[in-house]
Amino acid sequence: MLILLVSSVVCLLFNCGASAIPKTDHYPKFEHNREYDHEAFLGEDAKTFDQLEPEESRRRLGIIVDKIDSDKDNFVNLAELKAWIQYTQQRYIEDDVSRQWKQHNPNGSDLIHWETYRKNVYGFLDEMDPKDLDQGDEHFSYKSMLTRDRRRWSVADRDGDDQLNRTEFTEFLHPEESPYMRDIVVQETIEDIDKDQDGKVSVEEYIGDMYRVSEDNEEEPEWVRHERETFEQFRDRNKDGFMDHSEVKDWIVPADFDHAEAEAHHLIYEADSDADEKLTKEEIINKYDLFVGSQATDFGEALTRHDEF
Repeated sequence: MLILLVSSVVCLLFNCGASAIPKTDHYPKFEHNREYDHEAFLGEDAKTFDQLEPEESRRRLGIIVDKIDSDKDNFVNLAELKAWIQYTQQRYIEDDVSRQWKQHNPNGSDLIHWETYRKNVYGFLDEMDPKDLDQGDEHFSYKSMLTRDRRRWSVADRDGDDQLNRTEFTEFLHPEESPYMRDIVVQETIEDIDKDQDGKVSVEEYIGDMYRVSEDNEEEPEWVRHERETFEQFRDRNKDGFMDHSEVKDWIVPADFDHAEAEAHHLIYEADSDADEKLTKEEIINKYDLFVGSQATDFGEALTRHDEF
């Protein structure tokens, strides 16, 4: 499971609903982001929990803890927590793919043709004035999004028949989850950040994706200066002043990085009050905000998922 640490990557999932990876950066501007944790822990159910009263939310969190504790020893260890995070991520992918598969394939065929998908998503472009197709911001006009989707479709279409089976459609919707699709994720990321369209990412483009210079020319925050140093010392391996395709790939899809395990380690570290490297139900519930998130965030989705609640 990989982690994408760049805000523009969310944009590359324009037509996909969302990634299985939590949609927020874990440490934006070096401040801990709790929303990241409760999306990783709860998946889509984070939206539901954010609408509940704290007492009911804690009750349901306790039920989830009982599910995570697969060996029923009254502790949640690293392996159990990692397995749960992986489960919530995969469940979201399956739900999202099932929803979109039915939407674009109402007759239950084994394949979806590109033209069917194009008409469903971009059919309105056929009625637009051609001069309006390029309108939009720097990278995300309707025309550019159609071009991007067409290219991604062609990559996912392994047998080249311009139709996608369910496995190929899953890779099209969630390329970040497929090693086969990693290069298209990197290419789209570069296109999002590469303002001068020279095919590589400068330090200013790298910083500009995370930070906008204010009009009053105030001094850059410390975290921005740290990111400049990170770019120069670690991102730009060949020291030519840019990140090329391979360097961007190492940045957003680092080899041997297990997102679920890293998040499980983090949650245990934050909640493990007695430092025994495992969590009791009480420790998890005591860190309710860490696992469930703020009631102030309204994600606008009603709860209907868990009958056992």
